[in-house]
Amino acid sequence: MSNLIKNASEQLREIIYNALGILVSKEMIPAVPMPVFNIEIPADKSHGDFASNIAMVSAKALRMPPKKIAELIASEIVLENSCFEKMEIAGPGFMNFFLAKKWFADVVKTSLNEGDDYGKTDYGKGKRILVEFVSANPTGPMHIGNARGGAIGDCLASVLQWAGYHVEREFYVNDAGNQIEKFGKSLSLRYMQICSEEGQKICSLDYNMEDFCKSIYGEEGNAPEFPMPEDSYRGMDIIEHAKNYFDEYGAVLSGQSEEERKKFLVEYALPKNIAGLENDLKKYRIVYDNWFRESKLHESGETMKIVEKLKETGHTYEQEGAVWFKATDFGVDKDFVLVRANGIPTYVVPDIAYHYDKLVTRNFDKAINVLGADHHGYVPRLKSALTALGVDAEKLDVVLMQMVRLVRNGETVKLSKRSGKAITLVTLLDEIPIDAARFFFNMREANSQFEFDLDLAVEKSSQNPVYYVQYAHARICSLIANLEAEGIKYNPEADLSILSEKSEIELIRHIAELPDTVNSSAKTYDPAKITKYAVELASLFHRFYDSCSVKNAESDELRLARLSLCISTRQVLKNTLSILNIDYPEKM
Repeated sequence: MSNLIKNASEQLREIIYNALGILVSKEMIPAVPMPVFNIEIPADKSHGDFASNIAMVSAKALRMPPKKIAELIASEIVLENSCFEKMEIAGPGFMNFFLAKKWFADVVKTSLNEGDDYGKTDYGKGKRILVEFVSANPTGPMHIGNARGGAIGDCLASVLQWAGYHVEREFYVNDAGNQIEKFGKSLSLRYMQICSEEGQKICSLDYNMEDFCKSIYGEEGNAPEFPMPEDSYRGMDIIEHAKNYFDEYGAVLSGQSEEERKKFLVEYALPKNIAGLENDLKKYRIVYDNWFRESKLHESGETMKIVEKLKETGHTYEQEGAVWFKATDFGVDKDFVLVRANGIPTYVVPDIAYHYDKLVTRNFDKAINVLGADHHGYVPRLKSALTALGVDAEKLDVVLMQMVRLVRNGETVKLSKRSGKAITLVTLLDEIPIDAARFFFNMREANSQFEFDLDLAVEKSSQNPVYYVQYAHARICSLIANLEAEGIKYNPEADLSILSEKSEIELIRHIAELPDTVNSSAKTYDPAKITKYAVELASLFHRFYDSCSVKNAESDELRLARLSLCISTRQVLKNTLSILNIDYPEKM
């Protein structure tokens, strides 16, 4: 796993230190501690491939003008046998360094030699990271926020793997608490509506589900007998579960107590919902390592153990029969309730227990959660409780994700054109390709608002970024096939040092940046850096292809060198799309 940019940067730093050492030995500069200086890549490549501010930052320590320092360093710089061919002093003392042709040739060779592994790094040193994302409420279908969270979380996990971390993906199943109680109540009421005399009469007719619902519930989605509370779940999925249970078992639960009825209906419907979530996510190319159930924490007693542990720390108190956590001791704006006066823990307690399990019981080095922006107040609460438990709260990182605005024909879309209801993950994937969904949702940082253009997502043109990138890969495959048909084949011994055109150098330089881009993406938890890299790579290839003929190159040697560059670009496009788990077609 090579990173030629990192290697060049480290080599340049050593070259500068060696020159400074020579200057000190010759007593041309004083032997004083040198300040930290930067090695960076200029935005304007006419200023060199690398630049250093060593002369600028050391002026005070050396008591010399920056330009004089730069000239002294330049007098002792040794570039021979390095990857640099020359250096220049610019302005008041900036030092610019230019890479040798061999370095660019080595980039192409390295990408070809490492193949599917090119771009992978050891940045993470094998540290264990648990990425939790989506964790949608299992009482209903996944919405557009889950669609964005799924793409971001899955691609983030992939980026971290490429950066050398050991990563596990996890879905936290909220199969306990208030939402399950509401789920059971809603199922019970819908079931009893169906079991009513009017309901059974309608059930005997050959209605489709839509007509059935209108007949039994009316346009308002309710029934005069067994009315639904305002906070109940009124989705079609609840009705379907109740109807399916009735079709299989009849009115057997109508004579049971409501608690028994809710219990049986939840045991019937919830596993189907969870299985549905798993299948829908697999369709989205997301496969989890773990499905962690909240109910497991309650059944094992871990939830209440957390309350006892917090009591032992001295950071709780009782007020009006409830147990409160002293969150203000940890900089949170107000304390919060752990256990209500009726003895039932609040929703935050199993969440604390869950993260304690992640970071202590399972001992992950880092836990990353991808959550909606509405959780911003929840995070400090969670971290304060973990700190009270003796857990390093810095081991928990949260990526807060803004909402998505769906747009069609320039206007905001709120409803599905098929069902007239809110667009879900499933209905979205019925309308647009999976590749487009995964790519588009990763085109912006998670904390930025995102406008998803449904028309653009299905457009087959260069305006569609995922199509543009995939087309670059397919274009190269077609080029290689056509050349092979004419007897022009890849030669691993081709002289790559003759690649010197501006568009060739720009393309190679970008190929070299993939390992650094992977590291930066992993460091900032931002998969959008990968999509941006992919679009830029495709753009640079198209520019190269339009200005530098491969088939009609000026010489056989140049033709073979450019063919190697094309194959290298194809490999890097493939690797970049693989990180995002997006197809890389050979024909389009």
